[in-house]
Amino acid sequence: MTTPAYSPGLEGVPAGETAICTVADGLSYRGYSVGDLAENCSFDEVAFLLLHGELPSAARLQEFHAGVAAARRLPPSLKDLFAALPKWTTPLDALRTAVSALGHFDQDAADNSHIANLRKSERLLAQIPVAIADQYRIAKGLPVVPARQDLSHAANFLYMLRGEEASSAEVKALDVSLILYAEHEFNASTFAARVIVSTLSDLHSGVTGAIGALKGPLHGGANEKVMDILLAAGGPDQAEAWTKAALARKERIMGFGHRVYKAGDVRATILKKYAGAAAEGAGATKWEETADIIERVMAAEKNMYPNLDWPVGRLYHAMKLEIPLYTPIFAMSRITGWAAHVIEQLDNNRLIRPRAIYKGPAPRTVKPIAERG
Repeated sequence: MTTPAYSPGLEGVPAGETAICTVADGLSYRGYSVGDLAENCSFDEVAFLLLHGELPSAARLQEFHAGVAAARRLPPSLKDLFAALPKWTTPLDALRTAVSALGHFDQDAADNSHIANLRKSERLLAQIPVAIADQYRIAKGLPVVPARQDLSHAANFLYMLRGEEASSAEVKALDVSLILYAEHEFNASTFAARVIVSTLSDLHSGVTGAIGALKGPLHGGANEKVMDILLAAGGPDQAEAWTKAALARKERIMGFGHRVYKAGDVRATILKKYAGAAAEGAGATKWEETADIIERVMAAEKNMYPNLDWPVGRLYHAMKLEIPLYTPIFAMSRITGWAAHVIEQLDNNRLIRPRAIYKGPAPRTVKPIAERG
């Protein structure tokens, strides 16, 4: 019997077809380069593109925004659940629970038709930022801030989180980060969602599983580790020596390297200027200087380059967002990609069921229990 080809972690193995995104020759969504989208579109427009397949007209965008904004609310019992969670519950774990619970309140939950999945996707797009902000404030003992329908996705989230409007520069920076995080082909969390719904499960189950996959530090959790790296490095004066010593100890420097991008992540290049501007605006450029030195050492010593998590961690830190919120914000963006893939999977479904290469004992027979050693 011929042993089939095996690629650990399924690296480089095509596992399906998609019209949503490609990482070939850079990153593009529905045919548009991510750089072009970040430069010329809002996250709201990109969310529409991923879910509906085309960029919206002005009238269609207004209609889409109105529908999503109107859905920015949670069942009262979900807020009670947030208040009852143990104090050590992380924001991402709370969000995973919230998405699962929201499936009980969605009347389309069991309907896997294309139009029903679009409705559920738009509701989750609206509800996830509310869940993050509400849980954060409840855990802090602060009053919940009602959503505003007149604000963009990014602006409303910062308003709900802080209780006051953010500056236009902060809104733009967060908006761009959401665009860059929105979709990335068959990454771990997206593939997890597709596997789940390929059984003809539902969108909420798929997204709940995707959030579970996102939690890991080798995926979404990596952005939360960036500031740990910078803080450990200590500052510009110590950064080079610290990085070389960490590499000598064979420590992993989070925020560098990518399974797909070997010569650098275009998203990191795009967001770097926003991280730098935010640091300057906050009057704290120390960590940008430290990051630049670590980047140079990593390129010279390991031929490794930053991925998107590297500038994201610094940007959110400069915006004074708490580290446990970083991965939930990732999920707040990636819901668009997850939902688009769930819809695509269910529109032309085939159960995802790979095979394994068996490495266990050779065939053997069961001995009577009295004869076993």
